[in-house]
Amino acid sequence: MTLFLPTVYICKRKRYLISKLKRPWGEEMEQEKLKKVIEAAKQYYLLDYNQSDIAKNLGISRPTVSRLLQIAKEEGIVQIKIMDPTEDGEQLSKQLEEKFGLKKAIVASVPQYEDNMIKQYLGEKAAAYLHNTLKDKDIVGVTWGTTLYHIAVALKQKYVKDVQVVQLKGGVSHSETNTYASEILYLFGKAFNSTPLHLPLPAIVDHVVVKQAMQADRHIKRVLDIGKDANIAVFTIGPVKSESLLFQLGYFTDDDIDMLKAHAVGDICSRFFNEKGQVVNNSLNERTLGIELEELKKKEQSILVAGGAHKISGIYGALKGNYANVLVTDQFTAKFLLDKRS
Repeated sequence: MTLFLPTVYICKRKRYLISKLKRPWGEEMEQEKLKKVIEAAKQYYLLDYNQSDIAKNLGISRPTVSRLLQIAKEEGIVQIKIMDPTEDGEQLSKQLEEKFGLKKAIVASVPQYEDNMIKQYLGEKAAAYLHNTLKDKDIVGVTWGTTLYHIAVALKQKYVKDVQVVQLKGGVSHSETNTYASEILYLFGKAFNSTPLHLPLPAIVDHVVVKQAMQADRHIKRVLDIGKDANIAVFTIGPVKSESLLFQLGYFTDDDIDMLKAHAVGDICSRFFNEKGQVVNNSLNERTLGIELEELKKKEQSILVAGGAHKISGIYGALKGNYANVLVTDQFTAKFLLDKRS
């Protein structure tokens, strides 16, 4: 990974520089010299040619190329700025921790504010954090979705004892859309030498009595209870939009969708909340199978991994609701969160 990213600016302040470089032998010769200075700078800093290649291209000696490049820096034709993303990330992390009362904030430096790229970088950061902090006998609760899948893929094996991995919410549906639930559990279990516990249920059912019947099954109850006992929870934010994975699984009626788009800013474990972190649509919440949002507040590590323009309001609401005490996000989202006011 490149930590120091140089940005090179080549500017052409022609009239000023000619007057500054001017010698008794005339302006025309100085213009020609200035052109060579600029061309040498372009080839060296922008095209990555070495000085020998530039000498051949311009028909001059290598020491002359060296002098031209030195002139380019001295006269401000070339301006080099060193940007250290780690320094910016550390500062943003501290500011996030202070503003939202977090145990830990991790800010990934992403080169482009694009969803797939963000998920990849956040997945790597979250996987590294889990690898460094996980210990014997921990219980890790996980959800599903593309962000969690990127975390699972990036996990490295760690030799720990008696670790349990458990699914925190149901993920079965009639839709053909892949939730990656099975793959995520498998990869987490493989990384931490554990046989994962699945929750083979829908995330949301049509009637409360159906949910109650499912929870009464002793096998289901055991998985749900282990999820409550998990000292580590890893989850993301689902945005309230038609393209969101949860909205593609066929759980919602048209009325549900209209209500959520009007009042909710995101979901955690298929439970929707507003920008203040308050649960919206109690009827829908009562039909949701999986961990309650209040349970997340009790975790030793409640790890929210999320970033991107569509998730800013949801992340903000989750942090205001105190559902996470560890945040993994990108530098752009971090800045938006710090600028955002209640």
